[in-house]
Order: sequence, then structure tokens, then C-alpha cells
Amino acid sequence: MTEHQPSPKDFNASRKRRIGEQLMEDGLISAEQLQQVLKRQAQAGGQLGSILIEMGFVALDDLLDLLSRKFGVPGMNLYRRNIKEEVLQLLPVEKMTAMQVLPVAMEAQTLVLAMVNPQDFATISELEFSLGKKVRPVVMPAFMIESAIRSIAANPGMGLRGEVLSELVEMEKGEKSPQLMPLLRYLKKTGANDMVFMAGSPPSIKIANTLKRLAIPALTPDDCMNYAREMLSDEGWQAFSNQTDYEFSATYPGIGRFRVALYRQRSSIAIALRPIMDDVPELTSLNLPDWIVNFALRPQGLILVSSPAGHGKTTTMAALVDIINTRRGCNIVTMEDPVEYLYQNKRSNICQREVGRDVGSFAQGMRHVLRHTPDVIVVGEMRDKETFRIALQAANSGHLVLSTVHSDNSTSIIERVVNMFEPYEQNLIRMTLAESLLLSLAQRLVTRKDGKGRILALEYFINSHRMKGFIRDGKTHQIRTQMQTGSDDFSSIDISLARLAKKGLIHVEDGLNQSEDEMFYRSLIQAPDKK
Repeated sequence: MTEHQPSPKDFNASRKRRIGEQLMEDGLISAEQLQQVLKRQAQAGGQLGSILIEMGFVALDDLLDLLSRKFGVPGMNLYRRNIKEEVLQLLPVEKMTAMQVLPVAMEAQTLVLAMVNPQDFATISELEFSLGKKVRPVVMPAFMIESAIRSIAANPGMGLRGEVLSELVEMEKGEKSPQLMPLLRYLKKTGANDMVFMAGSPPSIKIANTLKRLAIPALTPDDCMNYAREMLSDEGWQAFSNQTDYEFSATYPGIGRFRVALYRQRSSIAIALRPIMDDVPELTSLNLPDWIVNFALRPQGLILVSSPAGHGKTTTMAALVDIINTRRGCNIVTMEDPVEYLYQNKRSNICQREVGRDVGSFAQGMRHVLRHTPDVIVVGEMRDKETFRIALQAANSGHLVLSTVHSDNSTSIIERVVNMFEPYEQNLIRMTLAESLLLSLAQRLVTRKDGKGRILALEYFINSHRMKGFIRDGKTHQIRTQMQTGSDDFSSIDISLARLAKKGLIHVEDGLNQSEDEMFYRSLIQAPDKK
């Protein structure tokens, strides 16, 4: 706990002095600065210490030291500690606001309570009586408690992280909208999946698929335009000016890398940002099974990954590429829109091409890719039949091809590919797909029961000998009914969701929201575990 401990001598000497006078005596502010602060206080109200910090006249640690000596209790810097959710739940937000207090920690049966006025013994007595616990006060500046309470009210059930709160306080300063860099730092520190800028609403973050607005004023159309302009080069801004949608990736030293989508709505610009992890995560951290490694190391064939938007397709693909990069010496060519993960050459050489910058389209890139002597071809997304056709030819002629596809599940991918082609071509495509497909994955990210992010539920379709027959005969729709309870070569998303729920990793209701067959999912939840 970061606290400034006073001595009895300090307390007795300073408790009767006013804060401004003491700061002047300590040489921390001038008489002129004190007059400016008093004038601001007379005009707008507020606590003197908070105004001193806001105007930049006093360092936070110096103010805490002074408050500690004045009140005879430790001073606490909330920016250097975290508060657990169960502690915050001891008091309703309304009571924190009315009393200007913040529960900080439980030490045995004693509640550590941050207070603007730790000599408010009536409040301490009331809380000790209502909570049935002893209260130990510490002093905290009013602005810090107020910002903490606003953050708690805006994001219930999340706990409070000091470093995140410090970024929020920086963004709250002044009358103008926050600058872009503090917003990006805030996004990274919260661990949120996305951040959205939209005129008429405050900046918002998405944590575990739940939107939470920051406790700051709504953005204007000019704010959003300025953010977009700051992120784009002159060339990029010109390109976006002629389009309704524009995607790119951006790196900010000391903050991180982001995937950015700009789009137009109601005659203004909206922005969606997604942080990109600095390092490619390992399979275990993604909840992917080890046996997938065997498919990633195959010399040829086709691996497909599908999921709804925002459910981790790109990260799964990156993990597979990293396995190849680490264990094989080969030439890997990727085509991405935009480039997200930046790979370092390990045993392999990796050439990353960005659609719109290095190549005009996926189809154009695929038409020329075989001239680049690839062993492995990674296609960020297959959207058209020309890209699929070339990918199938490559997978059937000595190359490993990995790609993502928008599809509901691991079997409907197959029909989607086939149906992209003219009827007279479909039998040949089925035959080619039956021979080249290695593995089809479908995944969902589900909110964890402990609230710590999301966990992967995985459906897999392994193209075994009997599965090839289903593909050739156009009977992939029968797989889900004939093998509902799972097999070595097929396991449905419902089975994966039910396992996570029975292990207590997700709520049953959250699994139900992602399930394909509600009745089957419920039956799996109720079935006893096999011995």
C-alpha cells in the first residue's frame, strides 16, 4: 500500500495551519500562485488541494505528504494501487458520493477507507455501525476520489486499476476533448477488446463484448475528424476522403499497435480501434489444443478458420503461422487487410503484403503469389471465387494454405466455398476440396465466469477418410446430425461450450447464447460426466 506515514510531531505542528499557508512555508508554491488558486476556488468551488494539482502548481506526492501531516493519517496515491471489486461492493456508489469516501482494502475485519476529510468521525462511526467492521481512514485528494467514483459508476463490476484511473483523470482535465494518445494508452491499460469514437457519445470501450462509456463528455464531429486526421498520413487521408470505409494498422511507440477502421455515419466520421498484441500468443493461452500443431506443420493442404467478427480468427491464424515460423525452415507469404501481427523471421522467412498498399486485392495477390516461391501461403480472408480457386490449386500442388472465412460453422464453410462457383464447376470443386482440405475450425470467444476476459470455444472438422466421402457426395450437412455427440474427426461448438460451462469457466447462459442447437447444449449440461 502506497501511504505517506506522518510522525506525531508533524501532525501537532501542522494540523492547525491552512493547506495554502503550509505549502508556501514549505516553499512549494508562491504567494502569487496561492492567490490564483484561491480565485479559481471562489469562482468554481472545489477543494484547494485538488485545484493546486489541476493547475499544475504542486506535485501529487507533495500534496499527499502535506495532507498526511495535516490530518495525522496516511495519505494514499490511488494511481499506484488496484481495488478489488468485492471491496468496492461494500458501499453503494451513492453513499461514496455523498460521503466523499472510497473503500480501498480489507485488512482482516478492518476496512481501509479513503476520505477527503479523515477527521469526519460521524461518517466513520456511521459506516462502522452499518458495515459491522472497523474503519481505518486514510486521506486522499477530492479529485482522485471523485474520478474513482465516476469510473466505478460508468463501469460497474470491474474493480478499479490505478494506472487506468490515472489515464482517465488526465483525459478529464480541461474543457477540450481528450487527446488521442491518452485515449490509446487508456485502451491498452484497460485490456479492452475495442474502442469506439462516435460523435454524440463519449469514447467507449468494449470489454468481454460489453460496451462501457468513459466518464467524460461526448465527442463532437470535429473531435472524430481530428482523431482520424491524426492517425492517417496525407496519402491515407486522401484515400479515405474518396471512400466511405477505410482500414489500416498503426503503431505508436511506447503504446502499441492498433487495427483501425474508419467509416462514415450521419455525415460524420466514426472510428473503431482494436489493440494488436505485441507478441503472438501460444496455443495454451488461447485454449487451442496441442494436436493442431500437427496440421500446421503439414507440407501441403488447406486450413480454414471461421468465426463471427471479433472472435479471434486473426489471432488463431497468427498462432499457426508462429508455429511454422518456429519449427520449419520455409518461405511464408502472407496477404492481409490490414497487416496486424508483425512477425520476426525465426527459422522461416516471412513476407507480409498489405492489401491496398503492397497489392491491389487478395485476388491480385493470389494470381502472382506462386512466383514468390512460397512454401506456405497465408490469406487474411478469402472473399471471392478467384481467390478460392487459386488457393485450392496451391493447396493441391505442394503448398500449405491458411485462411479465414466468414461462416457459421466448420461444415458450412465447405458449402459456402462450393456455392461460390457456377453449377457446372461445383463437382470439380468438391473433388478438389475433398483432397486438399486438412482442417476446418470454427470458434467463439465467450465471457469468462470470473470476468477476466474471454475464453475460446472451438469446433473442429478434420478431413479424415470418411469426411472426404461426405464432401464428395455433397452431404456435409449430415455430419452435424450423424456425429452430434462428437468423434475423433468432428466436435461441434455446442460440445466445447458445454465443457467450458461444466468446468465453471463460463456461465451456462453465456454458452447458450453462442450455441447452435439449444436443446443439445442443454442436454450436455445436464448429462453426468463420464468416468
